[in-house]
Amino acid sequence: MKKLIVAGGIAAVAGIAVVGFVGLSMLTILLGRGSIAEAKPPGDVPGVSPILLKAYQQAVEGAAKTLPNCHGLRWQILAGIAQIESNNAAGHAISEAGDVTPPIIGPALDGSGAGGNLTPVNDTDQGVWDRDTNFDRAVGVLQFIPSSWRVYGRDGNNDSIKDPHNVFDNAAGAVVHLCGTGDKDFSTPETLRQALYGYNQSWSYVSKVTEAIATFDVSAPTADLPPGSPKGAVIVAAAMKWVGTPYSWGGGNASGPSTGICCSPGGSDGRKTTGFDCSGLSTYAAAQIGINLPRTAAAQSLLQQQIPASAGVAALQPGDLVFFGFIPGSRTGIHHVGIYVGNGQMVNAPRPGTQVRVEPIWSDSYAGAVRLA
Repeated sequence: MKKLIVAGGIAAVAGIAVVGFVGLSMLTILLGRGSIAEAKPPGDVPGVSPILLKAYQQAVEGAAKTLPNCHGLRWQILAGIAQIESNNAAGHAISEAGDVTPPIIGPALDGSGAGGNLTPVNDTDQGVWDRDTNFDRAVGVLQFIPSSWRVYGRDGNNDSIKDPHNVFDNAAGAVVHLCGTGDKDFSTPETLRQALYGYNQSWSYVSKVTEAIATFDVSAPTADLPPGSPKGAVIVAAAMKWVGTPYSWGGGNASGPSTGICCSPGGSDGRKTTGFDCSGLSTYAAAQIGINLPRTAAAQSLLQQQIPASAGVAALQPGDLVFFGFIPGSRTGIHHVGIYVGNGQMVNAPRPGTQVRVEPIWSDSYAGAVRLA
């Protein structure tokens, strides 16, 4: 029996751009953040409905009670999957009971390549859930195909109905799918990767989801994050909203992403891409608190409120600009800037061919920081 094999689900249609690769070292940092209680979602996560957050957390708490061999699940894992599958139901209304309007229904799995599907999946539900009597379509915020919903579908809101178009039911079913029948500890990076691969058998999909999970991990406030300042929080939020935006050499300004210039040392032509380079992203983020930065990373590194590399990452606060150079610890030869978000992580536009993403600070070339607020 096929499981969830829709490569990218709705994501391929909606153009979701949360892509890239999160290595095991990064996952180790982000996954070792404590218990389910410590991972409760905040009241407000940009781009995610509070009802949906409640559904994710309720599904995770339910797993702790009913699936004793399944450990380490967090709401961020479900949010990361749903970010790729349905953009976390963006553009759809979610009622207090969890019903989604209009329903989230993916492209027909007719083998045409839509949604990444190359193998026809003939109708198995007579169109009851996916409104298609010819081919199956993935349904719900976490995108189940009807044959899989029959196996994993659950009643997550206790109304005696297993409805894939209800976020409580859909999230509960996704937890059952991820946990399976054996022992699993999702605080182990490889366990998470294998479970995601079982959910959708594409390593490209796994990479996209793990980066989305990492973004939710970093964006969720927890007690171990340094306090920072209100303006620092604005800087971080401004940069984080562009995660997934393409890198463009010379791209980005105080108003947002833009086409760039020609050409990078490797020949990348920013004129062909709308997005950010590293200093374009920091320029945009700083502008949101009324600070006009010089355009290059090297010039930005010379601003006041210097934090030397010798002070270490422990001296940083969210919103600080972090710089990297050819001579670690020196402001000579600065070639890159990121924005510190906490827990040793930064949001940045790394290089041509990548996207704005969250990753660990590059310890091998760290040259110090500047505090803007």
